[in-house]
Amino acid sequence: MSPDIIKVLLLYSLAFNYVMLLIWFCVFSFSHDWLYRLHSRWFCISRENFYAVHYAGMAFYKIGLILLNIAPLVALCLVF
Repeated sequence: MSPDIIKVLLLYSLAFNYVMLLIWFCVFSFSHDWLYRLHSRWFCISRENFYAVHYAGMAFYKIGLILLNIAPLVALCLVF
């Protein structure tokens, strides 16, 4: 596999994952009451814990994007 193909793959992966993160954020921001009701049916969770879990999840997802997509892409761009 050539470095150019890997760069394109990482760019598509980065775009897809950021779209997923934006969808998660938009659903969480604009319909958090519905989302809370949905999750509170399955789990006994307070609103504060619900918010904390979602914000932490978004933070870990973004850190994963940086470590698994952006860092290798920048390294490939610097080397090739």
